[in-house]
Amino acid sequence: MPIQANIDKKRAERERLIDEGRKLIESHTDLSEDTKRRIIKSTVTELVDGIEQGQWTALVCGCSKRGQEARRRVSGDSQTARRIPWCPLDFQRPMQATYRYDYTIGFTHWVDNQASRDAELVAQARSLGAIIIAKTNVPQTMMGFECANPLWGITTNPFNKDYTCGGSSGGEAAVLRFSGSALGLGSDIGGSLRIPTSYCGIYSLKPTSMRMSGQGAPGTVPGFLGIQTTYGPMARSAADIKRACELLFGLPSTSPSANLPPVKYRTDLDLNRAMRVGYFKSDRFIRASPPCQRAVEESIAALRREGHECLEINPPDVADLLKLFVEHTAADGYETMMSNLQSDKQEPALFLVTLGPRLPWFIRAITSLLAKLFINDETFAYIFPASRPRSVREFWASSAARIKANEYLQDYLWANMAPALGLDVVICPVQAVPCVPHTATKSLSPLAGETIIWNVIDCPVGIVPVTRVDPARDATGPDWLEKGKTEGPVMTGNLEVPQNRKPSNLLEGAVYGSGKRLLQPLDEPVPVYDAEKMRGLPVGVQIVGRPWEDEKIIHVMEILDRALGERGFGPGMDEEWKL
Repeated sequence: MPIQANIDKKRAERERLIDEGRKLIESHTDLSEDTKRRIIKSTVTELVDGIEQGQWTALVCGCSKRGQEARRRVSGDSQTARRIPWCPLDFQRPMQATYRYDYTIGFTHWVDNQASRDAELVAQARSLGAIIIAKTNVPQTMMGFECANPLWGITTNPFNKDYTCGGSSGGEAAVLRFSGSALGLGSDIGGSLRIPTSYCGIYSLKPTSMRMSGQGAPGTVPGFLGIQTTYGPMARSAADIKRACELLFGLPSTSPSANLPPVKYRTDLDLNRAMRVGYFKSDRFIRASPPCQRAVEESIAALRREGHECLEINPPDVADLLKLFVEHTAADGYETMMSNLQSDKQEPALFLVTLGPRLPWFIRAITSLLAKLFINDETFAYIFPASRPRSVREFWASSAARIKANEYLQDYLWANMAPALGLDVVICPVQAVPCVPHTATKSLSPLAGETIIWNVIDCPVGIVPVTRVDPARDATGPDWLEKGKTEGPVMTGNLEVPQNRKPSNLLEGAVYGSGKRLLQPLDEPVPVYDAEKMRGLPVGVQIVGRPWEDEKIIHVMEILDRALGERGFGPGMDEEWKL
């Protein structure tokens, strides 16, 4: 059993701090509603301007003594001026150790596990004048996109409490969606920044690995480098993403061991021209739902109106890249990761993720064979056997295959010589569905494949919210899947002979058809995708770029954001979109 005393202690502490904050806000009766609204609608730069001009220091700081100190630091010739002094900033809970604060990752046994020093990214943010106001909730082990754990409970979607906010940076995304903070920082190894960003209708950037420091960030599998974890900003506008990267990219390390390349925000890229944009509306792993396809279509239409060249391309082979991801992350059978639970109950989101290694080899083989012969799901049969412990030699082989896939795909997407595509960016769905209801990730964790692929080949990716689910346009009938099969060519490892990859029938059936869940035939058959139930949920797109060209992605994010026009996203969206 989890340590109930620790659960009670931390939740009581949380409620006490929330109550103190509420009383502090209520004490500022001198601020007009108009001023409060202006604060909520301000970007990071506008917040800093307001602090420098003394317009709302009391409310932002929450404490007059610290507010005065913040004013002092940005006045005169202070080196902090024009950075982010007294900008409210929060972190994904386990991502960064914060001096004298716990880092629990939702494990009840990690309570009172206080950091002896700030992690590098925390220290850098403090050096810029930022104030760390919160650490936010994550999934148990962070290996999933359902934001729930025994210690802190479930974080729900801000637009609809029946749906998840995503993960692993789900708490972060929810706070930003409610304008509870001006800026957030999170991590991403398979979509942890991007999935919750899209679910909650905000903005984020998964940078090239090593552009922001992860030193001091506690994890569940220390030493794992098979797939690089990246650290990046989450915000309420593309302008805020740019501001964070301008300040944090190439910032001198506070510790000699941080060992980051000193690459500042690049201004040498040729951005004053029409961009060459590749796109795909769906992949050959699972067919994207109508609103997710529509988000790509609207993005491409907006960019074409601005004079940018857009061409439809074959998607990467999600099944092949997801298999490589599983081979890496399951190399020890998830024993190291799961050992952190101790007596904590395993959350449902980890069911399918960790199922393979728990089964005897012959059961895995039989399961895959049955899926192939009786359900006609060659894709599931291809991936599922990879979820098992591996020898060192097998791990090296998987690593070599990942490196080869990275080389081929990077060259094919970005090189300027035929037969390569010579693209600046690729625009594609974040997931096949806008969001999933609570506990659905128990058997639908493979939906993360669309974000995982860009971790396997280490591409930077930005997220821009585009639209919302509209039942009038996005409903699907019982024959929707049959009307447009998703089979077809994909970008493959050798790029010379395209495969005719078929989608996962189990996955598509659970999402759109019978509603049967993977390996759970007794579940109530309720399809996950339901445009009426999902009414109003936000839908974003991924903007994928070449490694070390993060600035180009941010540039396209800003172009797309302007081209799409006003649509109820950005700072102060609460004012336009009431729950």
